[in-house]
Amino acid sequence: MRSLPRGGCAGRFEGVLERDDVEVEGVPVAVLRMAHGPVNAMDLELCRALADRFRELVADPARAVVVTGSDRAFSAGVDLKRCAAGGDPYVEKFIPALVDAFRAAFELPKPLVAAVNGHAIAGGCVLAACADVVLMAEGAARIGVPEIRVGVPFPRIVLEILGVAVGDRAARELVMGARTYLPERAVQLGLVHEIVPAGELGARAAAEAAALARDVPPDTFATTKGQLRRVALERTDRYADEEEPVTTLWKRHIADGWVTRYLESVTGR
Repeated sequence: MRSLPRGGCAGRFEGVLERDDVEVEGVPVAVLRMAHGPVNAMDLELCRALADRFRELVADPARAVVVTGSDRAFSAGVDLKRCAAGGDPYVEKFIPALVDAFRAAFELPKPLVAAVNGHAIAGGCVLAACADVVLMAEGAARIGVPEIRVGVPFPRIVLEILGVAVGDRAARELVMGARTYLPERAVQLGLVHEIVPAGELGARAAAEAAALARDVPPDTFATTKGQLRRVALERTDRYADEEEPVTTLWKRHIADGWVTRYLESVTGR
């Protein structure tokens, strides 16, 4: 594996989402690294950067993509403090941006591998689930979707992504159980395909992405991936009327203090 010059437009996402390019046995792979604070919390800026970058990659020379985190987290999920501080105006902008980021990742017609280097909670778990292959580093990091304990429901596309990733039964367990899991249990649930030594995670993810791109013609891969995800996307569009009540509940439980109390319960403050 050798490094290539950094992909274009890096300046727009600097400090939020970084890109590096590597070549694995002749296959160019784009590596997207979230670099947004200590836990890569998903706020308006990160969601917009993810959506823009994934859509740009559709026509990019890179034949496969890896998405990963930095420091001790893949992503700890939605920046709830920012939502609480911003109130209704922020939430009304944030939820469409979150949905857009997930959809752009889920629709990417190229091989996408998630290299889960640390905690992947709520939105971080969903972003990983958008990938074709999920590799997670050995250790005590956790992955899962405790969103309903936060007091807010998922947008429809999240339920569809999880259903594609793990099947309907496991998706129900993940969503309604609202727990997070160590890597070994995440493999049993189908959230993670393989556990990898932390020091090997980046190279393994790039190699896996390159293999997917090398072994199947790009147009055949894109068409087949689209077929597998078509029904989920059609249901997302069909139930678009859910977006308004979802947003209403986010705003209600931010205003009534439920979200803040949840934050205090998990942070001890």
